[in-house]
Amino acid sequence: MGTSPLATNRITAEDDPPKLLRSEGARERLAKLYAEYARFVGWFASRLLTRPDEVEDVVQEVFLIAATHLDTLTDPPQIRGWLKTVALRRASRKLRWNRVRARFGAPPTIGAGEDVVAAPGASPEDRAALAELLRALDKMPTDLRLAWSLRYMHEENLESVAELCGCSLATAKRRIAAAQARINEEL
Repeated sequence: MGTSPLATNRITAEDDPPKLLRSEGARERLAKLYAEYARFVGWFASRLLTRPDEVEDVVQEVFLIAATHLDTLTDPPQIRGWLKTVALRRASRKLRWNRVRARFGAPPTIGAGEDVVAAPGASPEDRAALAELLRALDKMPTDLRLAWSLRYMHEENLESVAELCGCSLATAKRRIAAAQARINEEL
């Protein structure tokens, strides 16, 4: 018996979503899940990533993974948390991949992130400040960036940050403090 996609948040050849969606009512359940939670997943991912195309990729990946778990996604309070965890892991993978690409000379992936995160009607000065913050976040290690973003952009409490990042409370606090120090240096 293989590892469950729930544990790994990976889709394998055995978890072919089209095959899974042929079961009775599966397409309708996935469509309902998507309609109810896609905006939330997109909002959550947009606070972690800077490019709209990456946010869209994460949303699609999250719901592909959700297609493999339709039978287990039945408790509404747990669904939101599960989707948030999957989105965080997918965003983390994108951020790490971006750092690998940058290490080998690929062009930076910074792009119109302030448009994704900025409030409608934000002033040009606020957009410029946000762009500087996003550039500072793009330069830092993924673990620091995610902890800081969860705490200050998502306003998660410290215990939730630690749980979502898969680390102790003390480690979460250290990561947030280190990220803040880097941001203070950069800005």
